[in-house]
Amino acid sequence: MGHHDGDATTPTPAAHRHQPAAPSYPPAPEVPSPPTPSTAGQAADNPVYTPRTQPGKGGELHQQPGPDQQVLTTAQGLPLADDQNSLTAGERGPTLLEDFALREKIFHFDHERIPERVVHARGYGAHGTFTAAEDLSDLTCASLFAEAGKQTPVFVRFSTVAGNLGSFDLARDVRGFAVKFYTDEGNWDLVGNNIPVFFVQDAVKFPDLVHAVKEEQDRGWPQAQSAHDTFWDFAGLMPESTHMLLWQMSDRAIPRSFRFMQGFGVHTFRFVDADGASTYVKFHWVPRQGLQSVVWNEAVKINGADPDFHRKDLWQAIQNGDLPEWDLAVQTFDDEFADRFEFDVLDATKVIPEEQVPLRVIGTLRLERTVDNVFSETEQVAFCTQNIVRGIDFTNDPLLQGRNFSYLDTQLKRLGSPNFTQLPINAPRCPVAHFQRDGHMQTGAQSGRATYEPNSFTGAAAGPRADAERGYRSVARHESGDTRRTRPESFADHYSQAGQFWRSQSATEQQHIRMAFVFELSKCEIPQIRTRVVANLRNVDEELAAGVADGLGMELPDATEAHQAPRHDLPESPALSMTTRAPESFAGRKLGILVTDGVEATVLDTLRDTFEQGGALVETIGLKVGGVTLADGTRRPVDHKIDGAPSVLFDAVALLGDGTGAEELAGHPATRDFVSDAFSHYKVIGHLPGARALLEAGGIDGSLDEACHDLGSVDPQEFLAACGALRHWARDV
Repeated sequence: MGHHDGDATTPTPAAHRHQPAAPSYPPAPEVPSPPTPSTAGQAADNPVYTPRTQPGKGGELHQQPGPDQQVLTTAQGLPLADDQNSLTAGERGPTLLEDFALREKIFHFDHERIPERVVHARGYGAHGTFTAAEDLSDLTCASLFAEAGKQTPVFVRFSTVAGNLGSFDLARDVRGFAVKFYTDEGNWDLVGNNIPVFFVQDAVKFPDLVHAVKEEQDRGWPQAQSAHDTFWDFAGLMPESTHMLLWQMSDRAIPRSFRFMQGFGVHTFRFVDADGASTYVKFHWVPRQGLQSVVWNEAVKINGADPDFHRKDLWQAIQNGDLPEWDLAVQTFDDEFADRFEFDVLDATKVIPEEQVPLRVIGTLRLERTVDNVFSETEQVAFCTQNIVRGIDFTNDPLLQGRNFSYLDTQLKRLGSPNFTQLPINAPRCPVAHFQRDGHMQTGAQSGRATYEPNSFTGAAAGPRADAERGYRSVARHESGDTRRTRPESFADHYSQAGQFWRSQSATEQQHIRMAFVFELSKCEIPQIRTRVVANLRNVDEELAAGVADGLGMELPDATEAHQAPRHDLPESPALSMTTRAPESFAGRKLGILVTDGVEATVLDTLRDTFEQGGALVETIGLKVGGVTLADGTRRPVDHKIDGAPSVLFDAVALLGDGTGAEELAGHPATRDFVSDAFSHYKVIGHLPGARALLEAGGIDGSLDEACHDLGSVDPQEFLAACGALRHWARDV
């Protein structure tokens, strides 16, 4: 007979009606031995069928805890016997409201998501240590700089800006570079970007900027892209954005890795010494592994092949012990320099060239540990520009002043309570004592009678007291003037430094900037928007504007009338070019070895060993993920199947092919793309004589240049050294 709701059954005797039913699975057998340390934390060979896993009546799996496992409980700590089935009235009856375990589990699930950040939503973080390089007491009384070798724990979060939490890593975008220092005198948040300037000068325009770059509200796209009408409409009407646009269109906006990009504090801050004297300071993070970016076509393909590319890269590097490092350097200057400098040091759309104020290295940041829980740490970390420590102070930069309000306000919205500072990732690592009380999710158990000050109590009952000697003091400065909404005339030059940046780039970098402008503006549907931007570019550089106009197929418009005539006599600043901080070797990079059946084991092993000893990561790619059969008949596993590992994921490639195996692999469409993309992206390529079929498949057999190395005659060490160049920009593609 079929089953129906409400089928008549024999009534259960009242005396037995409320007795618990027997479990639907047999008791667990004898406890097995705990796993060895080498396998602890790893998945079982077959997790479905283990001595402690038994099927229920419906075929569902019930796993019992082993000696090294915790017992599953509710949030109240009650051990659970069954997490596979809800409580019902009969096997096919309705689910009961009294099932507190079900209600608690669903209730918590329904509230798992918190509001994502309006900007910088997609981020990735890691823990590390900052080590001071010298005693900086001549400049600041900040305790983390008190002596050479002093170490301070840090948490760093990298991010894109425009996209949402689920967007891809390699958007053309600014990258956030936020560092939380857990100093012994409180938390200091240096909340910067990988670009030293910004789009707007005043925080009042920040909401407009973000609204413009986000997906358009009447259509819901594009996601994580600036290549659309509303962004370029806004940017074209805001000449102050021009300098930032040059940086945004440069290769710095598509970095190869978080590890290979600079960071900047953007604003001018103040160092304050023990006597209260202050010095202007700008902060720079300089990667020890050099600067590196991808090309645009490569970025597009990486986003399709691996949208988590940057996240995986950072995680993999730290897990492999290739710990990323940056030097913290500063530019310090006094009021005299600020007064004679060509631009206003409070203008966040300007830089101070390193040739005018050289960098002074004051410490090193090393990332040493990935997070244990992305949500608890990377998502719940709350950076606030207002979080400073004794020895550091703000300036009157209007963008910074607005950020000081906005960052605190947005953390309250995201995290739901002013007590977000008590979350472990945000909590200071030094004593904390104040009269802030109660609020949602209060976890501190403040004691003592007084909840205010001043008070008449003594000792612990009185609570904390402000310390005039050790406490924070703002820099004493005189301010005067009429209350007004205005922009200083010293902020009015919007084009001169943009031109200086352009002239300081190499020919290749200039070509990439020009191509980026053409691509982005070609996505604008309204011709007048394109015209306005090109008109602005004429104030930057005539050659740049003409090249963009030609790429768009439009007439060169008249130049926009500049409020202040741009200067074209500013000297080139080599430090603005990425080429001056190129890596010195292939260390920290990744070699992709495309290997076929029939290759000699010694060739593969020698190449791998050489690169790994040189600090590189090596991954192998084959026709099938099950591996290849080498010339000696041994079966060798590979890391990737060719379809899932295009050459865009690697910094250089080696083609190890032999005869029939190479011909078979060459017939695969993904192989053709692997080879042709590596060549067209200017990468260094190594190949065996037996890989001729692979070169032919990629259409490059007749175009090999000096960056294509015959591994049958070139020593692996020579190939490793050649790969250190990363790109062969002279290649005709």
